[in-house]
Amino acid sequence: MTITQLHYVLAVAEHKNFTKAAQKVFVTQPTLSMQIQKLEEELDVLIFDRSKKPIQLTETGQKIVHQARNIVNESDRIQDIVDQQKGFIGGIFRLGVIPTVMPTLLPMFINNFIKKYPKVKLKIEELSTQAIIERLREGHLDAAIAATPLELDGIKENVLYYEPFTAYVPPSHRLNKVSKIGVEELDIDDILLLEDGHCFKDGVINLCKASRNYDDDHFQLESGSFETLIKLANEGLGMTLLPYLHTLDIKDSEKKNIKMFKDPIPAREISLIYNRSELKMQIIEALRSTIAGVVKGAIAFQNVKIISPMNNTTKKELQF
Repeated sequence: MTITQLHYVLAVAEHKNFTKAAQKVFVTQPTLSMQIQKLEEELDVLIFDRSKKPIQLTETGQKIVHQARNIVNESDRIQDIVDQQKGFIGGIFRLGVIPTVMPTLLPMFINNFIKKYPKVKLKIEELSTQAIIERLREGHLDAAIAATPLELDGIKENVLYYEPFTAYVPPSHRLNKVSKIGVEELDIDDILLLEDGHCFKDGVINLCKASRNYDDDHFQLESGSFETLIKLANEGLGMTLLPYLHTLDIKDSEKKNIKMFKDPIPAREISLIYNRSELKMQIIEALRSTIAGVVKGAIAFQNVKIISPMNNTTKKELQF
């Protein structure tokens, strides 16, 4: 049994096709098939059921793949240890970012990071929280930026910042004349939401569940972008909630429609998340320090309450 064979097994398990897996690991399909067959003969088990299309793992194969990931990760740790000992910060680093963070946070830190760490080759993907979790567990991401707390087995969370919720309230709305909004004044019936799959939407719903004005059967108009939600609000179709950093980029003519919440301000926790194996920690720490440095000046609120993206409970109140 070799590490190379385990890499091949993981590639086939991911792509469910020997040809695509061979392309992924840069070998010919006969070479990959032969090595996997050798491993199966050595173990005296079938890892893959080749009679099914697409190819499926056998019951034993599922357990082997799970262990193979652990072994491959641990083998990668050897090079990681050497890099850390040498103080080397470089190589390919695969980062996932949720859609409601990508457009505002990425421009704030990416140039600083590239200039400071030119040997790091960042590969950044915009992914939903669920896709991020799956890709982290499968070893296809080194880290991700997501709303937390997620509190998942095998995944660590390193808090980057706390981002307040804000309300975008057009002139025609009942709350437009209010200087600061109380959570209890929210009514889910007139809040425009992001479409399903966005954890910010889940946070908004959880915030409304904390008030008295929540009804699962109400009519909702949903969209895939904050820009669209703002346009719909301007048309008199309701109000919407935005992450604070997004409000920094809206038109000057629309800034008057931004309302803050009363203390404690509802907020989301944004973290770097990564596997507990803690591979490439030197790059993770470099990302953390770079992001924290640029965001610190943009977000400065004294009293926030963290809204969980996963359920309708609040995590804690923070004074800072």
